[in-house]
Amino acid sequence: MFYRGFVRFLSLVASTFYRRIEVLGLENVPERGAVIFAGNHPNALIDGLLLISLVDRSPIHFLGNAKLWGFPILSRLLEALGAIPVLPREDRGPDADNQGAFERVDEVLAGGGCVAIFPEGISHTDSRLATLRTGTARMALHAAAHRDTDVAIVPFGLTYLDRHRFRSQVLLHFAAPIPMDAARLEAYRKDEVETVHQLTGELRERISRVTLSAPDWATLRFIHAARRLYKPVSARLTPASYVDLSRRFVERYALFAEEPDVQRLRNEIEAYQAQLDVLGLKDHQLSHPVSASIAMRRIVWRTTLAIVLFPLALPGAIILLPAGWLAARVGSRFSYDMDDIATLQVVTGVPVLLSAYALVAIMAGMGFGWVWAVVALPLLPASLFATLFVLEKQAQLLISIRGLVRLARLSGDIEALVAKREALVTAVRTAVDRYADPNIRRIFDAPDFSDPEVVPTGSTSTKGS
Repeated sequence: MFYRGFVRFLSLVASTFYRRIEVLGLENVPERGAVIFAGNHPNALIDGLLLISLVDRSPIHFLGNAKLWGFPILSRLLEALGAIPVLPREDRGPDADNQGAFERVDEVLAGGGCVAIFPEGISHTDSRLATLRTGTARMALHAAAHRDTDVAIVPFGLTYLDRHRFRSQVLLHFAAPIPMDAARLEAYRKDEVETVHQLTGELRERISRVTLSAPDWATLRFIHAARRLYKPVSARLTPASYVDLSRRFVERYALFAEEPDVQRLRNEIEAYQAQLDVLGLKDHQLSHPVSASIAMRRIVWRTTLAIVLFPLALPGAIILLPAGWLAARVGSRFSYDMDDIATLQVVTGVPVLLSAYALVAIMAGMGFGWVWAVVALPLLPASLFATLFVLEKQAQLLISIRGLVRLARLSGDIEALVAKREALVTAVRTAVDRYADPNIRRIFDAPDFSDPEVVPTGSTSTKGS
């Protein structure tokens, strides 16, 4: 009962922190039977919480770093969720004894349950997958071979468009499951070590298919710039199509990076991006020219919405803004690395918000009667979401005004940059025509680049707001 209720609460937290959550490949998650979910690990504790809140299998016992159990309140929550502590070898060295964790996983799988593992072994912000540990493969094969249990490994990938930014977007993508079938178990009986290594290699390959990975951040930044130049101006990229298009660029660039025309194109795109950075401009401000009259209408509309919603949003703002400031401060000051900022923000912000709401309801009851306390309980969340809406509209308003001012002040530089951008768009699309895999259907075809309402091929609906 507690688990299901807490998972629903996590779903609400996730859809509040992230503006858009998209889930692909749910059909690859078996409805019953023992499952090991194995995926990349870019965002610390948030990764596990997102997984258990978005998958309709319960409970999911995820393996976590044993140091998390050093925090009393957090350890109680982890125990209630059925999490299993693991001692990282990076912290304990060869003395790390995880036999108890392996036995607990074996029991869960023998009972047809679910386990979530991050086989990289660490949470990190690198631009590519770290080396996978063999523990996932060993646990799956051992349970299937010695406990007479049907076990499947379901690889998954998490891609955050901005991992720790409030109201960003995230994609959770499940790959096809890897069954522990008779042939694999027979190979395991003959040669355990080689079979484990082969399974780990296959797992890495499948996780790579559902994540965005590049050799370094400079290459990934170039890929994002090339993708923006390539796509039709009015194309609406969902997180899934964003990742799919970027992954295709990464894969084809890796094959043809040494071609002289590809090297020249990269240098030109990076020079264009450097000019944008110097002027404080974004590419979309050049790709979506907006007249002053249209911009003013948008500004008036967003301002009107903010004024209308302000009375409802004010109570939520009084509570949300201090809590958000505190969470941001904690996340930036006490994080050890970029991967745990979002975790610290959520762990700090959620208790503070809940405490503030409870305090407001109690004060309303003591001051105006307990009927008003009951009325305040549903009104406060409504006020919170009104606050989020108003803040997002005001952020868009400030960006629009700042963009108009810069575009007006830098008119001469802008004309040259627009011309340069048009030339780069042609060059990128020519390179795509030359180097794209002819065996894979293109996300955008030639007619799409003149269609004012382009929707990427294979785009899907989203889960979340």
